[in-house]
Amino acid sequence: MVSNRESLFVLYSRMKKHIFQVLICSLLAASPSATGAMQKNGVNGKPQAEAEAAQKDQRILPPSFNGWQKAERTAKISSDPAAASSTDATVLKEYGFSDVESATYSRDDRKMQVKAVRFHDASGAYGAFTFYVDPQMQSAKIPDQGVANSSRILFYRSNILVEAALDRVTAMSAADLRALSDALPQIHGPLATLPSLPRNIPPQAYVPHTSHYVMGPIALERLGLPIPASLVDFNKGAEVEFAKYRSSIGEGQLTLISYPTPQIAAERMKAIQSASLPGGPFYFKRSAPFVVVVSGDIPANEAQSLLASVNYDAEVTLNEPTKPSAKDNVGSFIVAMVVLILMLMMVAVFLGFAMGGIRLWVKKYYPNSIFDRPEEVEIIQLHLK
Repeated sequence: MVSNRESLFVLYSRMKKHIFQVLICSLLAASPSATGAMQKNGVNGKPQAEAEAAQKDQRILPPSFNGWQKAERTAKISSDPAAASSTDATVLKEYGFSDVESATYSRDDRKMQVKAVRFHDASGAYGAFTFYVDPQMQSAKIPDQGVANSSRILFYRSNILVEAALDRVTAMSAADLRALSDALPQIHGPLATLPSLPRNIPPQAYVPHTSHYVMGPIALERLGLPIPASLVDFNKGAEVEFAKYRSSIGEGQLTLISYPTPQIAAERMKAIQSASLPGGPFYFKRSAPFVVVVSGDIPANEAQSLLASVNYDAEVTLNEPTKPSAKDNVGSFIVAMVVLILMLMMVAVFLGFAMGGIRLWVKKYYPNSIFDRPEEVEIIQLHLK
């Protein structure tokens, strides 16, 4: 009988422990504040700031690719844009510069100098890529997009712009650089979305490698675009795409400026038209939030045809979160609290029936053994007469 009592006590204690573990797990799963606290504090108790710092310290360039080995002693990492380019540091900042890593790779007797510049999003890497491209370069089949000029190769992948200088170009150079592109870290989600403005550039008579995507006034002035930055007014959320086109008498220029709203575009187009701009004649058109300007050595009929090829087409892209976070969504927080309360009530009812049922079962099959034992329920009586 004693062994039965001991075994029942052990079984009962284990059941209580298991029930409370289930209760705690249920509370953590139902509570958005607990999840937010875990995200804020990090994993294994590490603060989120340390986790972000560790992530930021990750190297951009891989240790090896396609047989090429990185000489770690030559690797240099910096968050200063001047380390990427002393002359274009301010331009890189406009495109959202994050950090840069340069290193030397070797394979057999070959050498390759590689510089990788990371930006906050893919738009920044694409814009910086177009800033450095010139018409003398040839297209290179390197993802996401690449160009080459002799032994200098320039390409971008996701939010990273890479410049590689080879000691000599071989038939396998493109394959080697494609392997390097595949080995680079990539971002996902809204930050990986490329700008849609370049897709509105007409393809006919376009001069290859002359398009530039501009996100700020410094890059615009450095590229020598025909519309000054003061008239574009980047403070109003402007984006600029510039390209050159062949004409029957020379070369024309197309400047496409995108604004957040048609009202801003109409106001800026009026200001641009009323300004005295050098290098005319100029031809203008507005299509919803687009301001299109054609200039240079191009006849009027060809300029009007080029203007007619640019039309705003509204697109819906998922470049923002589809729902707010848990801490910002008050309605979801209230619903979660109601669910939590209902779960607590259900757990309380379950525990009540479980503990009561165990007690009745023990009293039925083991009477006076665990519960309501005579030595525990008897009342001391004095029998005073």
